[in-house]
Amino acid sequence: MEAGLIGFAVLLAMAFAGIHLGVAMFLTGFFGFVILRGFEASASLAGTLIFDASMSYGFALLPLFLLMGNLIYRSKLSEDLYDTANAWMGHRPGGLAKATVAACGGFAAVCGSSIVTTTTMASVAMPSMRRYKYDDGLSTGAIAAGGTLGILIPPSILLVFYGILTNSDIGKLFIAGIVPGLISIITYFVVIDVMTRMKPELGPRGERVAMADRVRSLKKVGGIVALFLFVLGGIYIGFVT
Repeated sequence: MEAGLIGFAVLLAMAFAGIHLGVAMFLTGFFGFVILRGFEASASLAGTLIFDASMSYGFALLPLFLLMGNLIYRSKLSEDLYDTANAWMGHRPGGLAKATVAACGGFAAVCGSSIVTTTTMASVAMPSMRRYKYDDGLSTGAIAAGGTLGILIPPSILLVFYGILTNSDIGKLFIAGIVPGLISIITYFVVIDVMTRMKPELGPRGERVAMADRVRSLKKVGGIVALFLFVLGGIYIGFVT
């Protein structure tokens, strides 16, 4: 009991000293085990745990998800996604901000990372919103809020790690993330709509696109939809794990 309290106090002290939390946790656990069991036992355990973690099959998907997001960005599918959302929403007050959130949701459905979603959509959406003189606070807020969908809408890296650590069914976790993700998107839409109706200068209307062109724009997101269905459907039915 005393050793645990001392270790917790040391961990807090290192955290407040500005030491990276992961490093602080490692040092606390390592040297605490040295005191209790000796250096050789502690070094052996640390080496075994590090090797097991680095060789974990489940963690292999982290670089693969990031690679998939990068490939989508390089193939300009992210731009097609934003253009489609803009065609349907851009003519409304705050429409470009709503289109950004919608595009973030679509990109999150095939990426799984909030960081990749945010950086990708920032490079795609920010120039357009600045061209229409959108308020920078609204623009960056829409991108940042939309980026959080990356860890909520499946496939999500965070949900995969949670499933691995808790031995939960990852397919069910993915299904459980769909409704909260949609609720988040709708909530962001409502907030943007209220802000731009109270202060129209925050998000001026864009150009109205003809209905025929809007319908044709849906063809651009066919690849995103197919990829989402393949990843999520494949995991849920057990075709891929």
